[in-house]
Amino acid sequence: MLELKNVSKSYNIGGATLGKPEKLKVADNICLTLDQGMCLGLVGESGSGKSTLGKMILGLERPDEGEILFEGKNLFLLNKKERKLVRRQIQTVFQDCYSSLNPRWPIYESISEPLKNFERLHVSEEKKKVQELLVAVGLKPEDMTRYPHQFSGGQLQRVSIARAIALKPKLVVLDEAVSSLDVLIQHQILQLLVELKEQFLLSYLFISHDLMAVQSISDQLAVMFKGQIIETLSGKDKLTSMKHPVSRQLLASILPNHPRDRNRKRFTPSSVG
Repeated sequence: MLELKNVSKSYNIGGATLGKPEKLKVADNICLTLDQGMCLGLVGESGSGKSTLGKMILGLERPDEGEILFEGKNLFLLNKKERKLVRRQIQTVFQDCYSSLNPRWPIYESISEPLKNFERLHVSEEKKKVQELLVAVGLKPEDMTRYPHQFSGGQLQRVSIARAIALKPKLVVLDEAVSSLDVLIQHQILQLLVELKEQFLLSYLFISHDLMAVQSISDQLAVMFKGQIIETLSGKDKLTSMKHPVSRQLLASILPNHPRDRNRKRFTPSSVG
């Protein structure tokens, strides 16, 4: 469904008063594939280029080189009509659930916005659809009249997920979607994402620096370092089969399961849950 072919992206840094600008390569010859109905976890340390890659897939950034194909079509060679059709098929959930929702709008307006943009529904149909989406993400129909400041972070992320699935897209890009939440809420949101994936036949690109979160939801795992994919893994034992030194270093950063093990210097693959 999604294929990245030799995708590269650089930014100019410095220049003006700092002298001649330099090229910072944040994506270097990236090749990835994502099949329909699957979840690809993209993991790496901060600054490795994960979010930039997600932005290019969403069309928010343009690659300098390479192709990004969605269902066989290059996203950056589409005409206006084709782009509109693709936009409803690729949605996103951002990390900061507070700034991704308009504080002046009731929740109804945030969730119904994509419906207004792409579907011509009667007011009663639109209201029913919003209520159904709220129930699907574990909220109440009457929550649609409330404002963002009246929700917790976990509830707001559920609202963001409801908005993302409103058009029944084929692909949802989840950019650090659980990293700002506490551990218990993270688990609940991850469980919700798994359920919605089956219910709505979704595919996910799950971007995170949290290996355990990625392990729990992903069918495949790609490790990114300094703009490159250094390792790709699949199967239930994705973490324990990591070979690259950088991947193993990320694995070693995971905290032990029990406080009595907190003095251990490293967290070995054999201790992954």
